Order: sequence, then structure tokens, then C-alpha cells
Amino acid sequence: MTGGRGDLRARLRLTRPGFELAIDAAVRPGEVLAVLGPNGAGKSTLLGALAGLVLPDGGEVVLDGRTLTAMGGASGRVHVRPERRGIGLLGQDPRLFPHLTAAENVAFGPRAAGLGRRRSATLAEEWLERVGLADLADRRPAELSGGQRQRAAIARALAADPAVLLLDEPFASLDAEAVPEIRRLLRDRLVETGTSAIIVSHDVLDAVALADRTAIVERGRLVDEGATQEVLAAPRSAFAAALAGLNLVAGEVEGAAIVAEGVRFEGVPSADTMSAGDAAAAVFRPASVILATARPEGTSLRNIWRDRIIAVDALPGGARVRFERPVLAADVTAAAVAELGLAPGLEVWLAVKAAEVRLHPLAGPRR
Repeated sequence: MTGGRGDLRARLRLTRPGFELAIDAAVRPGEVLAVLGPNGAGKSTLLGALAGLVLPDGGEVVLDGRTLTAMGGASGRVHVRPERRGIGLLGQDPRLFPHLTAAENVAFGPRAAGLGRRRSATLAEEWLERVGLADLADRRPAELSGGQRQRAAIARALAADPAVLLLDEPFASLDAEAVPEIRRLLRDRLVETGTSAIIVSHDVLDAVALADRTAIVERGRLVDEGATQEVLAAPRSAFAAALAGLNLVAGEVEGAAIVAEGVRFEGVPSADTMSAGDAAAAVFRPASVILATARPEGTSLRNIWRDRIIAVDALPGGARVRFERPVLAADVTAAAVAELGLAPGLEVWLAVKAAEVRLHPLAGPRR
């Protein structure tokens, strides 16, 4: 067990042509943080800076009170080499040495961390047992499947006993059928060792299955952060809403509603304070949107508007109907598609019950 190790604090500033990273991040001992975001958001750059592979322009990285990176300030200028940080890095490519056996590859982790040959060999044997590769210890990477190679890479990373493990899309190169098993393996080993971890991913299932907290990164900024279930249940960015399968309509606060593209959305407000003119969002499920060819009358519906269909995408047992003013989707049954004649270009009435809508402040950069 790692005990109380793995308290990581970082404040990073980095500027490159066409891109700027400005993120404050923290991981508590034994905690797993998922970092999600679109391509080019800065997720891998963040991991590189934490691992010591990317030198930031400003800020600092502190692990368990020890400064690993500092670009001026009270700590002066500090940059601890990657292999001396106590931070492990595992990417989508296992990067096993092709000329070494599985056991020798795993032993390389603790050897690189400064342990002796005999102790490293013993740890390799123990970790191969933990990841279910004890019978394949003498095989070289070319003789292992993709899932087996990733198991060996996980064993090598954790055998080095890092205070923090960084994972950059660790399942991206695996066959789809291998991912759930390797994900469970990683989760179990992280819990067993109490290792702090940061996992970068595009897959919301990685966050749900592995993470205590989730952070959303867009354009080099942290735009949302919190307990994984809370971030997905009440998303404050379009990316997080898409991950959770929800509509997020961005607009401004007007009275007790949010107005977007001339459409007024009433709903259940969050506990956060919102004032007139603030950027805010209405969040609701595509399945909660009602479509009709005539304006709904004689109902208690308060959110009613008219728009033109821009696309109809097939779903199992139905369709997702897309609109652009404002951008949102409605999920309907196959029978509704046929009955209403839903097709691109058709103008229809849309409605959603106020009880189905959650009103939240719109995400802004958090540094």
C-alpha cells in the first residue's frame, strides 16, 4: 500500500503557437481523477508536464510536499527528471521492450526506480501473478496478445510503486472486447495498492468505472470538475453534456429562465447563484423533448417553440432528430417518425416540461 502518498498539486501555464494551457489541478492520496475533453484540448500536454516530459512556461508541480517543477517564484527554478519524480506514465502503446520477456519487462519498472536486480525480479513475479500473466512470464511481447501486453505494461508501471500513475488513453489500442476486462483489472489494482492516478480518456465509461472525480478540459482550460456522477448528471459544458447523452442549450439568464436563440427555457434552477445576463445553460434529456406538427394547446407545458429539422439519425427502435436554433436533439420512436413524417427540412413544434429541465451556470475557465 502507498499509505498517504500521492498528494499531487499543479499549477501549469504553457503557450505554444495557436494554443495556451492554463490549468490548476490536484489529486489527493489514493484518489483517481479522470480528465476528459475533445481532441486538442490539452489533456496529453497536461500529463506530459506532470511527468516532466514537457517543460511549462510557468507554474509548479508539487508531489507530497516535494517540488518537482517550478518556473521561478519562491521555489526558484526546479525541474526534476522524469525517472526521479515518483510518477509513472502508461499510454495507449504498452512500449514493452521487444527483446525482453514479460518478466524482464515488468522487472524493468522497479529497476529503473532504483531497486536491486533480485528484488525487482521478485516484484515482477508477484505482479505478473496479480495481472494474470504468471504462466506467460517467459514470453516476449510479440508472443502476447494486445490485452496481455497492456496487462504487462500495467504490472510494470505499478511494480515501480509510483506515488502517482498517469494514464494516457490506456485502452485506446485494445480490441473492444478486451477493454472491460483490462479496465476492471486496472481498477482493482489501483484500489489494492491505493495508488493515486490521473486517467486521460475520450470514453465516459473510463470515468464512471475508475474515477472518484472527473475534470473536463476544453481549449487548455479546466471548465468543470467534481464527483464523476455530479459532472455527468449536471454538465456545465457542451462536451460533458454530449458524454452524458444530454442536451445543453447555452444562453443567458432572463428572470427565472434562460433564453437561447430567442427560445425561453424554464426549469429547475441549480443551487448556484445566477443573475440576469449571466451565461447559463438549460440541460435536459433528448427523450424528454416532445415533437408535434401543430402547436400543443391546453397543456401545462411552458417550454414550447418551433424549429426546422436538420437531420434524422437512426437509433435502435427509433431516431434522433436534430435541430440547430438552438442546437439540440430529440429522441423519438420509429412510430413517431412515421406518424409525423419527420424528415430534414420539416418545421415542427418542440416542447419539454419544465420539470425535465435543469438550469445551471455555464462553464467558464477554472485556473
